[in-house]
Amino acid sequence: MNEETKSLNFIEQIVEEDLSAGLSKDKLRFRFPPEPNGYLHIGHTKAIGISFGLGEKYNAPVNLRFDDTNPVKEEQEYVDAIKRDIAWLGYKWDKELYSSDYFQQLYDWAVEMIKDGWAYVDSQSSEEMAEQKGTPTQVGTNSPFRTRSVEENLDLFQRMKNGEFKEGEHILRAKIDMADPNMLMRDPIMYRVLHQSHHRTGDEWCIYPMYDWTHGESDYIEQISHSLCSLEFKPHRKLYNWFRDIVYDYSSDTLPLPPKQREFARLNLSYTIMSKRKLLQLVDEGIVSGWDDPRMPTISGLRRRGYTPNALKKFVETAGVAKRENVIEVSLLEFCIREDLNKIANRVMAVLNPVKLVITNYPEDKVEWLEAENNPEDENAGSRKVPFSNELYIEKEDFKEEASNKFFRLKLGSEVRLKNAYIIKAESIVKDADGEVTEIRCTYSEDTARRVKGTLHWVSVKHAIKAEVREYDRLFMDEAPDSHQDKTFMEYLNPNSLRVVEAYCEPGLKDAKKGERFQFQRLGYFNIDNDSTQEHLVFNKTVGLRDTWAKKKPQQTTNQKPPTQSQRKSIDVIKQLGKKYTNLPEEKQLKVKAQIRELAKNVSYDELQPLFGTAVKKTGTRIAAMLILGVLLDTELERNDDINNFINKALEDKNDLLIAEAKVLG
Repeated sequence: MNEETKSLNFIEQIVEEDLSAGLSKDKLRFRFPPEPNGYLHIGHTKAIGISFGLGEKYNAPVNLRFDDTNPVKEEQEYVDAIKRDIAWLGYKWDKELYSSDYFQQLYDWAVEMIKDGWAYVDSQSSEEMAEQKGTPTQVGTNSPFRTRSVEENLDLFQRMKNGEFKEGEHILRAKIDMADPNMLMRDPIMYRVLHQSHHRTGDEWCIYPMYDWTHGESDYIEQISHSLCSLEFKPHRKLYNWFRDIVYDYSSDTLPLPPKQREFARLNLSYTIMSKRKLLQLVDEGIVSGWDDPRMPTISGLRRRGYTPNALKKFVETAGVAKRENVIEVSLLEFCIREDLNKIANRVMAVLNPVKLVITNYPEDKVEWLEAENNPEDENAGSRKVPFSNELYIEKEDFKEEASNKFFRLKLGSEVRLKNAYIIKAESIVKDADGEVTEIRCTYSEDTARRVKGTLHWVSVKHAIKAEVREYDRLFMDEAPDSHQDKTFMEYLNPNSLRVVEAYCEPGLKDAKKGERFQFQRLGYFNIDNDSTQEHLVFNKTVGLRDTWAKKKPQQTTNQKPPTQSQRKSIDVIKQLGKKYTNLPEEKQLKVKAQIRELAKNVSYDELQPLFGTAVKKTGTRIAAMLILGVLLDTELERNDDINNFINKALEDKNDLLIAEAKVLG
């Protein structure tokens, strides 16, 4: 097996095997078949990426087909949203199709099946059918209507179509085997009566085909070569093939290619729910503002929050294509958007929790326009001018009246650097009647060559523009909010998932366009919301600069079992991963980086500190140490001279990967 074959995922291997077995490459055709009963979510990006990715790999057409068989839940709004999301991700479909396009063909095939004894009309109640279906360990019993004559079944089915019966009065069932160990094969329902208007066919039909009957036959009509679906449909494959083989006998002359169903593990994400029914509940109950609320895991919500198509694709690619269900940490998704925005988002300054800083030895009427780099990761991003005056806003948390030597921001008697500007020293403070600091009085020095340990962002009071900032956090506080038997997912809602503040921004942002993304220096990544106007700027927080949830997780308790001797220490595993890091392709680097950060939660500072002295040539190990350090700093580790020296040394290195990680901490 050559290197290329080894790197194929199992679905690509199936396609390659079929091509090797004689399937012509021009017969390859794939599809993405959403039901238009809600907006697409992050889990769908995997299915979209797999089908459209195969289309790109093999230069094969990919259909966008809406499986619209349930008029009760489906709406044109959802159709439009799905098309918009797929196009935004950058994919192009060959044909836009609908299962409702095939209602007549499906009906005609059903009539043929009745004539051949493969289907019958059942008139039991739903309760009676459920009782006679049996259990996984007990066979079912035949319906008393299973032996109806062909003539009676044809008559009843025609009258069902003509609208003569009430909903639930009759159904059409396939006649298979009520003793089959797969309960889906126990005479499944093919048609039910629904006196409901369809979003495309109107009132033309009052009987609607069930999903299992419609889905595979739609694949067959479209001559799909590989029907790819998530793992929960694996038990359906036997029924898929049964229906397919029957209609193939009817239409093989005109439709020569029978499709093949194969399943992959769906994408499950921690701190997230993926059920469209439950997401709709959040919308209907006003927990969120709509399907595109930036806290929602929908593609529309992620887009509004500031996520990029590239970040979502990278996330799906990094998560991989698997045969078994697993849960992907949401921190990996957040890591992917940080990596992408770090490259493309311009840096700006904004203050979200302001306190006034007055520079007493700077002229009151003086204004300087200082040069500021837009994006150090993009040499073509250029620079901008920001105004500097004697009155500035800084973040309240960047100042302490008294603090230990481990606090490297501003405190009385200490110096810090103002980003892109001067070094200042805090001399005195002004407090209000409640003892709150309302003003910090400082002096400045033009000697900017000196080394100081802290750097603060700021905004000139005279030039600042106000903006509404919506700081979004995870919608749920539990890693698996819908997995608890004794509680509903609604009980795990995060009460602090949205915080709205009034911020002060540098004046150049007044011309920012909707959807434009920025890094608020030292704070995180933000984008302009759809609600924004030129008179009232609105920013959404996309993601912070670092994962702040690591420190929120409960620490290991003392009654947990100690690791066995056969288990390797996390620090040792990390060092091994680091050795090969710089030689890995980018995709693999992302996976390893996420793995290191997860392992770092079990590493102590005492274990990390010896790595600060790693030889310069061992760049991968130094990168691994930097990643560990980032996690520990997020879990309340205080900076010290060793840490600062390690970061500063990395910033002076020649390796771009190491410098990038050091900049995140610097």
